[in-house]
Amino acid sequence: MRTAVSVITAAAILSSMASSLVRAQSHTYIIQTLQEAQWGPAPPLLPAGAQIAVLAGDPSKSAPYAVRLKFPANYVIPAHSHPTDENVVVVSGSITFGMGDKLAKSAAGNKTLAVGGFTVAAANMNHYAFTGAQETTIVLYGVGPVEFKYVNPADDPRNAKSSTK
Repeated sequence: MRTAVSVITAAAILSSMASSLVRAQSHTYIIQTLQEAQWGPAPPLLPAGAQIAVLAGDPSKSAPYAVRLKFPANYVIPAHSHPTDENVVVVSGSITFGMGDKLAKSAAGNKTLAVGGFTVAAANMNHYAFTGAQETTIVLYGVGPVEFKYVNPADDPRNAKSSTK
């Protein structure tokens, strides 16, 4: 009986080690210049006009991801939250972030971040963002899946699409 238990335990340990090895080998080395980014339209959970370039991972999955997002001048993302933390680094232009249930461009707590600026929006924290007179690019990273819950459902671009059918 002891031998059977030992064999089963050893098999479980070896299986776990093999699974870890496969996961470790499935990671890829990524090195990319800004010019090599493959831009496309951002998902419909963002207002029209934004572009996305996936750097690593899959933002729709429950796993680590990193993406570049490019916003045109005078772009607005209304008040929303996410079920996971959102990490942002500004890589070109500038973007203003604010906390609250409604976008307020002149709110005292807003903060404009220029190149190198960083912010973390904690999970379920209502916040908004807007750009000024120039195009802005950010790197957004975290653990997915990425989802937007707009405070006002009328602000959700996915709802606007379905109402125009």
